[in-house]
This record gives sequence, structure tokens and C-alpha cells, in this order.
Amino acid sequence: MAGSVVADVLQDGAGNSTSMDNAIFGSAKAWVQFTGSTATKNASYNVSSVTRTSTGQYTINFTNAFVDANYVWAGNALSGSANAVILGNWSSNTNTASAAQITAFNYAATNFDCTVGVAFFR
Repeated sequence: MAGSVVADVLQDGAGNSTSMDNAIFGSAKAWVQFTGSTATKNASYNVSSVTRTSTGQYTINFTNAFVDANYVWAGNALSGSANAVILGNWSSNTNTASAAQITAFNYAATNFDCTVGVAFFR
């Protein structure tokens, strides 16, 4: 049995509400937190796998692809040491609708394995 819900506003029992646009376009379509050295997913949504291609370089594969590669992402990195870690796209920026490639590196521009959390929006 198929069905649909048609609504302009979502409201909870306390009367708090938001527009459907906020719910649809403002929510992460995929997210993952993983251990970089092993590419082990610790928690995720709509991420089928993470592949460590080399130190600090990861490919994140989506369970359900985006409509195109025009998504954005935001993330954080936990190094467990005094090294500050920055996340960015690979220099070739070969993101696709079905996978994203990110790099973790320190201020010396050296790739760095760490715990990574990243969310994807479209």
C-alpha cells in the first residue's frame, strides 16, 4: 500500500512548528562519523561505506545517491593530539552524486588520519 502526506507545516504536541521547506531542505541527507585510520563507521545515516584511500584521504559512499554532485558538506575532525586538523575536498574535487571525497590534513599541509564527522546537505 502506498500513501502520501501533504502538509505545509509540521507541528509537535507543544505547538512548535516549522515549514516543510525547512524540514526537507534543512535536514542532512547523509552523515557519518568514522575512525580515519581504519575507515570504520561509528554511526551513520545514508552512508553505505567509507574507504580510506591513503593517509587522511577518504571516499564516502552514499546508500541512496543525491540527484547530482551539487551538495555541500560540513564536518569536524578529532585528532586526539595537539595537531589541528582541517577537512577539505581532494584537490581534484571528484565528488559525484553517489560518493564524496574528503581529505583531513594539519596546518603543515600533511594528510592526517583522525576521527571524522561529516554531514551532507542538498
